[in-house]
Amino acid sequence: MARSRRYKRLEKNIVSRIMHSLSAFFGKIGRFFVRAFKIFDGKLTIMIVPHSQGKVLNIQTNVFAMILGVVVLAGVACSFVYFNHRNAGSGVELSRLREENRETLASLDELRDENNSLLQTAKRFQSSLSQSLSLLGINQSGSSSKSAGRNSDLSSLFDTQDIVSGSLKEAADIRQLTAYLESAVHPVEQIGKMLENQGTLFTDIPNVWPVKNGIGHISMEFGQNIHPITEQWYIHKGLDFSTWRSGDPIIATANGQVVTVGYDDSFGNYVIIKHKHGIYTRYAHMATVRVRKGQTVSQRQVIGTIGNTGITTGPHLHYEVHIGSDVVDPAKYINVK
Repeated sequence: MARSRRYKRLEKNIVSRIMHSLSAFFGKIGRFFVRAFKIFDGKLTIMIVPHSQGKVLNIQTNVFAMILGVVVLAGVACSFVYFNHRNAGSGVELSRLREENRETLASLDELRDENNSLLQTAKRFQSSLSQSLSLLGINQSGSSSKSAGRNSDLSSLFDTQDIVSGSLKEAADIRQLTAYLESAVHPVEQIGKMLENQGTLFTDIPNVWPVKNGIGHISMEFGQNIHPITEQWYIHKGLDFSTWRSGDPIIATANGQVVTVGYDDSFGNYVIIKHKHGIYTRYAHMATVRVRKGQTVSQRQVIGTIGNTGITTGPHLHYEVHIGSDVVDPAKYINVK
């Protein structure tokens, strides 16, 4: 019991001390506000005395109103300075935007000029393409029908009447040019395929100089000639290519298959290659042969070397072109490209 009473007395002392502290704290706060109110509520008299004889103006106020007025005036002054600064910055930004607008307009004018030049160039390209397609015999009906499906043809794609203005006109011109280019894709692809086919054709017919790198010269042409040994007139059935020496490489003049590799008392070592379209070529008087019968060769592939085998008066290549059973002048096919 004694211990319980001590705890209760201790608890009461603590509570009384806390209440006393809180009472003192709030008392100080109350006295502070009362003192501050008395200060702010203090009366002030402002007298305005004119230099000339006149009535003295008395203005009565208190400290609070005076401080509030000073704060309001300071706020108004700061706001004026702030908004004046922002207004100056806005003016600079507006000037910059005006300059950019002028530059943009100048660039737009330049773009319009370039766009018109592009359309004129495309129009000339259209004319040239149409002429080229006509010369090549390529049918343009497919492209025309596609263009017609878009309610236009090639010529109407370049109608530059000012039906619209500003950026709408540039956009319409670009759409016209895009449509034209789309319609030109098919003819250009046809030209590419035709050129590819022609390139294949040129590798299938004998049309290059039969000595590698085009060296040497023609020492005897096709047709009537005097035989260098018998000195009698005879028909020379090919071309003789001479480099004044043996060992220079001989190349196939077209793609084909080797059908004969042999030796003859007249031709010496010789090779016959079969090409497409019923064409054969013969290479005679060879020093060495670098292909075998049945082998497939490509144009410009080395098949042997110039020599002096058979009946000759010096090292050279005898070259013949046969179409079926007919012997033709090889000069008509050399460099036919």
